[in-house]
Amino acid sequence: MSGIVVVGSANIDQVFRVDRIPSPGETVLSRSLNTALGGKGQNQAVAAARAGVATTFVGAVGDDGFGEMVRSGLAADSIDVTHLKTTGKPTGTALIAVDNTGENTIIVEAGANTDVADLTAADSAAISAASALVMQLEIPLATVISAAKIARAVGTKVILNAAPIQALPAELLENLDILIVNEHEAAELAKDNGLSDELDGIGERLLGLVSTVIVTLGSQGAALHRVGSEPVIVPAHRVTAVDATGAGDTFCGAFAAGVVEGMMLDDALRFAGAAASISVENHGAVPSIPRRDAIETRLK
Repeated sequence: MSGIVVVGSANIDQVFRVDRIPSPGETVLSRSLNTALGGKGQNQAVAAARAGVATTFVGAVGDDGFGEMVRSGLAADSIDVTHLKTTGKPTGTALIAVDNTGENTIIVEAGANTDVADLTAADSAAISAASALVMQLEIPLATVISAAKIARAVGTKVILNAAPIQALPAELLENLDILIVNEHEAAELAKDNGLSDELDGIGERLLGLVSTVIVTLGSQGAALHRVGSEPVIVPAHRVTAVDATGAGDTFCGAFAAGVVEGMMLDDALRFAGAAASISVENHGAVPSIPRRDAIETRLK
């Protein structure tokens, strides 16, 4: 078993640079518009590949120009796209506004991502042959559950970034090895499962659902929680952020790469944090994802 399979979404991001995020009912003028590759699945696949691990992407795009952009972009990062399907729906699209501080707001049209449905025998074989399966929640939940079961049955490590957050059924939770959430997602998940959504100690409470939980804390770093172990807090690198778009996905993909390479989980967390810190220093989602040499330099 080797490498990573990412089952997830692929979008085209249309990024507007604004002085500030508009309030409801308000119109603001954009200083620029940039079109780039994005979508949580695609971002995480690129992050894993640029971190140096063989990566396969399972997803769907439309039969349109954006779909061809996705396919060629993934291939340019040496990602296996033989499991990237073309459907009759338009390629997923995200409209993103980024302000002067790097904060963003995002609207997503799922499009072809809703057609990442029935996994084929070839998809299942790719999952079974991988060291790790990485997923998010921008594709049908039934597909996420199905892929997790396939992976767990053969010992492929299952990593879920539960974003955008939604209620997660027991049949998914019981097939996860590692859950990655931010504080907001952690609170929502805790509430959905009858747990306190107070942020203090929330990672430990989620261990009742999954044996390993990582809670990302933005500029404060990330916390690793494992059943039977003390929490580990990995501080964030101090950087000047210009765009947070895709930083969380960079973290997840780089973390998965570290796990597949055999790093201890806290070391994989440090590796992922370094990757994410580079991402926020640059604009865009996929364009901001660093390569292995840059991550290693940041860690020195």
